[in-house]
This record gives sequence, C-alpha cells and structure tokens, in this order.
Amino acid sequence: MKKNILITGGAGFIGSHVVKLFVKKYPEYHIVNLDCLTYAGNLENLKEIENAPNYSFEKVNILDEAGLVKVFENHRITDVIHLAAESHVDRSITDPLAFVKTNVIGTVNLLNTAKSYWKDYSNHLFYHVSTDEVYGSLDDGGFFLETTPYDPQSPYSASKASSDHFVRAYANTYKLRTVITNCSNNYGPNQFPEKLIPLCIHNIRNNKPLPVYGKGENIRDWLYVEDHARGIDVVFHQGKSGETYNIGGFNEWKNIDIVRLLCQKMDEKLGRLSGTSEKLITFVKDRAGHDLRYAIDATKIQRELGWEPSLQFEEGISKTIDWYLDHQDWLDNVTSGNYQKYYEDHYGSR
Repeated sequence: MKKNILITGGAGFIGSHVVKLFVKKYPEYHIVNLDCLTYAGNLENLKEIENAPNYSFEKVNILDEAGLVKVFENHRITDVIHLAAESHVDRSITDPLAFVKTNVIGTVNLLNTAKSYWKDYSNHLFYHVSTDEVYGSLDDGGFFLETTPYDPQSPYSASKASSDHFVRAYANTYKLRTVITNCSNNYGPNQFPEKLIPLCIHNIRNNKPLPVYGKGENIRDWLYVEDHARGIDVVFHQGKSGETYNIGGFNEWKNIDIVRLLCQKMDEKLGRLSGTSEKLITFVKDRAGHDLRYAIDATKIQRELGWEPSLQFEEGISKTIDWYLDHQDWLDNVTSGNYQKYYEDHYGSR
C-alpha cells in the first residue's frame, strides 16, 4: 500500500522539520501538510520542498470536521503524524479555552476522522506527538519515564495530557493503531521567537532586554529539533503500536545558564566585548505555576529503536545562532508579521 501521510501542524516549528525530512527521505510517500496557519505556522519554513512532486499543502483547521473528512478522502490518507497544537505555556495561562479547543477537541476530531475513514485499522497508524510537560515537575530529582504518572501543572500541559488520554482511549476502545511520543524542549532553526532561545538571539542582536522568569533557576532538557524529527521518523517506522516513547536530549540546563551561554556566543559572533550582552538580562516576575524541572529518560527509544541525539548542546546552540544570524530576514518577517502574507502570495486566496 502506498503511504499518503497526513502531518498536522506541518508549517510550525517542529512540524516543518518533520515534513522536510519525510518529503526528502521518502519520495515514494505522499506527504500532506495540514496547517491552519495561525501565528506560529509559517510556509516560508517549507520553501525548499513546496514544489516537490510528493508534497501537498492543505490550509485546514483540525476543528473543521468537514474539512478533515475532505482531506482524508481527496488524498486517501493512510497514516497520521499529529503535531498541530497550541504550545506556548504563557498563552495557555491567559486563554486556556483556546488550548482546550485545539489540543483536545481538535485531536478528537482527527481521531474520529481517521477511525471513520480507515475502517480496517491494521495497515494504518495514528502517531500523536506530545510533551514532557504532561508529567508535571521534578522538584526532587529523578527523570520522567514512559510509566511516570501524569501530573500536568499548566493549562497547556493539561490539554496535552487530555489529548494523550484520548489517543490511548481510542486505541483501547476502537483498536486504532497508535503511538505517542513525549519530547523535551526543542530548539533550532525556524522557531517562533516567543520561545526562550530565539527570543534571546533576536533581543541580543537588537540590544533589547532579555527577560528571565524569577531567578532563572528552572531546569529544562533540550533537544535539537532535527534530532527530534529523526526520532519521529524512527518511531513512525519501527515503534510498536500502543507504545509510548520519550524523546529527550539527555541535556539539562538552567534557564539562566542558557541565557548566559547565548550572551557569550552572541558577543563572540557579533564582535562585541565579552560581557556586553549579559547586561541585557532582566529578571521578571515568575510565571504562574512555573514547573521547576523537566528531565526525560530516553533510554527506551535508545535501547529498543536505536535512536539517540546527534548534537551536544553547545554545538547545537552554535548552529542555531548561526542560522538566525544568516536568516535575519526570516526573523524580521516573523517579528513584524509579514510572513503571514506568504500563503496568499504563493497559494492565492483559496
């Protein structure tokens, strides 16, 4: 059976890297990128493959049930890799309902569409991409395992935990073939500059304040986005139905240490005196319900499927900074909002 794979959220940060990887690596597959192009969806991320013969784009919201049915029918979708989600914790605190609608109801719409269209589930896979935040906070050490009980602490993580549970419920109730992966913080090219690393790169370049929550003591595990895309590829092709796999970077950093590292490397790359950019660090009131530490144990995917991250953090950060400095027009377009014109310029008003 020829694979026609629907990748939702494929114009977003992680999704665009997954789409590019699959389009280039698997010319025998047809990749359908479904994205409703909210502020975080940017088709400029996909310029290099937009004319590939095995690629299609559909501007559809996963809340649009009729639109999903049409996409499944028109493209004869055989598998789903589901990345479409509202993902910024701060936004979830100010507007929780938007996260419930997209992350929970949108996921259920997608599950219902797949369940109805596929009929015989044995040759189809619903792959749900989730986050380590569903596990809560590691205040007392240790690591998140695939068996760690869920304990979401923000509206964002609660919405993702709910969507995870629905995927498992559909697997149990309807025997849909599913896999779930929970990943740590991603960084790398094409990330929307509301997130810590691209925000700091942008602000350092423009001599703007670098806001750091609380004392910057919160710890995150960091994963280079292309390594995550490779992990998704491995799980899609080799993962066992019904299983969960953690994808992490084995790479914990305090937020303040990342910001200082960015300052140091940016000073070097911009030819500034050492210590110049650190003066931009500004400590601000801590985020409500800010989890202290996330850390993933990715031993299972390493042991069973042979995946492991390829980049050490400092190498990945250096590559990331170089990408943003080499693509200042991309960063300027994103921060100005001009990137949102790309769809109409290239696809018309359909």
